[in-house]
This record gives sequence, C-alpha cells and structure tokens, in this order.
Amino acid sequence: MKRKLTELAMWLQADGQHMDHVIVTGASIDSRTIAKGDLFIPFRGEQVNGHKYVEQAVRQGAAASLWMKDEPGAPEGIPLIFVEDSEHALQQLARVYREELSCKFIGITGSNGKTSTKDLIAGVLTPYFNVQKTEGNFNNELGMPLTILSLKEDCEIAVLEMGMSGYGEISFLSELAKPDFAVITNIGEAHMQDLGSREGIAKAKFEIIDGLQPTGKFFFDGDEPLLRSLVKEHPELHAVSFGYGDKNDLSLLSTVSGDEGSEFHVSGIVNGEFTIPVYGAHQVKNALAAILIAHELGLDETRIVEALKQSELTDMRMQPVVAANGALFINDAYNAAPTSMHAALSFLKESALRKEKWVVLGDMLELGDHERNYHESIAAQLSTIQVEGILLYGPRMKWLRDELVKSGNDTKIVWSEDTYVPLIDTLKTSIGKDSIILLKGSRGMALENVMHAVLDA
Repeated sequence: MKRKLTELAMWLQADGQHMDHVIVTGASIDSRTIAKGDLFIPFRGEQVNGHKYVEQAVRQGAAASLWMKDEPGAPEGIPLIFVEDSEHALQQLARVYREELSCKFIGITGSNGKTSTKDLIAGVLTPYFNVQKTEGNFNNELGMPLTILSLKEDCEIAVLEMGMSGYGEISFLSELAKPDFAVITNIGEAHMQDLGSREGIAKAKFEIIDGLQPTGKFFFDGDEPLLRSLVKEHPELHAVSFGYGDKNDLSLLSTVSGDEGSEFHVSGIVNGEFTIPVYGAHQVKNALAAILIAHELGLDETRIVEALKQSELTDMRMQPVVAANGALFINDAYNAAPTSMHAALSFLKESALRKEKWVVLGDMLELGDHERNYHESIAAQLSTIQVEGILLYGPRMKWLRDELVKSGNDTKIVWSEDTYVPLIDTLKTSIGKDSIILLKGSRGMALENVMHAVLDA
C-alpha cells in the first residue's frame, strides 16, 4: 500500500491534522515493529493504551497515526487521523484497499490444516504468479486487515488464512476479503467448548461462503458428511469436493512416504502423480486443494508437479528433522485436536521410514466437556501401533496414561505433568539411527522443546 494520508482520511470519512504531503506505505499495531512509512494504529485495552506509544512510533519512522476522538492529549505536530474506533478504522482501510486491488483472493479455513494448505497453495502458485500470503497467525479480525494492507499493488494472488473461535467471525473475515476461491480443509473438534458440537463447528466454518464472489468457487473436504449436507442447502454454490472417495471431484487414490516426502496419485478433475516435501496422508489431502486451485488458474499438470515438489511448509507441521545420530523426528507440534492426532498416528503406524517407533504426545486443549473422552480414546489407536515407548506430557495426558495402563498396554510409558525432563532423559538414552519419533500436542504444550533438548545434547 502506498497512499497519501489525506486519501486514507477520505476512506475513513475522518478529519485529521498535519496530513498534507504525508505518504503512508504500510500499517502496524505494534510500536516495537514499526517500519518507515507505516500508519500506526493504537488500541486501548484493559492493560495497555496504545495512544501512549504514538510519539515513540513516529520517532521510529511511522509516517502518521490514528487517534481515537475520545482520547485526550493528542500530540501537537504529528500527522494524525481522528477516528471513533481504531479497530473499525483498520478494518475499513482494509475494506477499501481490497476493492482497489485487482488480484485474486483465496480464503482458507478449517479445523486443521489451514496453515499447511495456505503454504501449499502459495507454494504451487509462487513460481508462476506474484503471490502474497498470511504471515504467522495474522488470521483474525485484526490480523487479516493488516495482511490486506500489506499487499503490494502488483500482487496477483493473495492467500489468506481465516481463524475463528465462535460464530460470526469467519463471516466477517469473508465479507472483508471477498474471496474468489474459498477452501474448507476439514471439520474437527477444535473450539468444541465454544461451539458445542461438530455440527456447530461446521456451520461456523461454512460462513466462509458469505463473502465469496458470485462467480467464485468453493473447495471442500468431500469426505465430511457435515459439509456435504451444507453444500446441498446452497445449490447456488459452485462447489468442488476433494478427498479419498470416488464421489469427490478430485480423488486421492494412493499415498507413499518416500525419501523426498509424500508421493501420491490423484484422479478426477486432474489426473497424475505428485510429491510434496512433507509427511502424512492428511498433508497430502491438503495438497488436493492446492492442485485444484492451481488447475483453476490455468496451470497444467507438469507445472503443478514441479512447483509442489519445491513448496515449503511452515515449521512444525509433519516436519522431518534428522538428529546427529540418525534418529528421525517428525515435528508436528504446532497444534493438536483429535482429528489431527488420529492422522499423525496413522502416518506413524504406516511408516516404514524407521523400524523403532516412539510417540511424544502433549495435551489437546479447547475440547470442552468431552476432553477426557478424547484423550482416553487415543489408547485404542496406540494399541494398533508397535511402538518402543509412549511419552506423555501435561495434566490431561494422565487420562491417556491411565487408560493405557488399564488396558494392559505393556509398552514403556512415561508421563510428566509439568516438566519435560523425564521425556528428554528417556529419549537421550533410548533413540538411535533406527528410531522415528512423532511429536504431537497443542501449541500451549510446546513439545518442540523436547526435540531441541535432545538435538542439542
């Protein structure tokens, strides 16, 4: 974004001071990370009042700042736009700027796999288009406007991740982004405590169609009956399904884990064999959305194959990490819910990459009233995998430990409520070149610390 401050004031229908000849080239809500030319957007919270940092932001290079009208003490001599509400102003700036851009917008949501799908879509398109994507976790009512305002004038494809915790949030983000393509990766159990059921989660995610362009296309997990039911209620949708069954418009026929990642074969709208540099059948399924969108944008099979091979995923999503002694860690520690836990364990069961298998599991958070059942249910799947050891971390994982003991599982089990030390010590003395270690837990459990401690030993 490169706009005169007076033009931004017009977008907001707001007055200001010292606006003449000021050019804004970005936006920031954090005075610590201001870039030269940014418009600083101060918020007023219970703990911190961002207006106190306006002068600091300008000293660090901000071109101007918003200022809420009911906040006293507006500094003299600084370019300001006076607004009723900073959050609403940020969103309005993004709304207008989005309308001025000619690029295609892709919106992605789902219980699991949003970031991986975003990375795969951006990866397959980047060699052929000018692509920008959501960085980090800028996927909410503040992060998405900032992402939109960061888009360059010559951006051809914007890949936007949409997160939520309750009803109405995806609808708001979709209406703001007005995507040309919308994707729902899957429906799991994350946010169960807020939405009450998988049916509720599906309805909340399905709000992504609210801002979909009239000529846009909706890509969805066709193996999910809840989504198929919702699609049937909207015959006006141009919906495209992907998944395992032949009822899907793009079907996954087979998956094999190789030295270069996951090799898989698809049929339907696109036919062929592809490879992605990451493990897990669930990651392959995420790649189906990327293949469909690439095809929709005119890429042929050869170009899709080559781009997918080179795509890079954000760390801690089925990420292979080889230790000095040859042990292979599968770092899937970014987040966890029952659906993604099942997928990761299924990969471990089927993997022939190493013969000695270990699991390091952390608590799954935000599961509501059924969290105990979800943790205990992991025992049944673990009983089908021949593992050397099961290392558990967090208070909720005690439920799984107890269930494993009750079922007579004689695999080596280590449980720790609040320290990584027993897990680290066990791995240091037990794993070698024949070992594969899966790490899986919710973000709050930070299980990657276990891996780093072992790697640094």
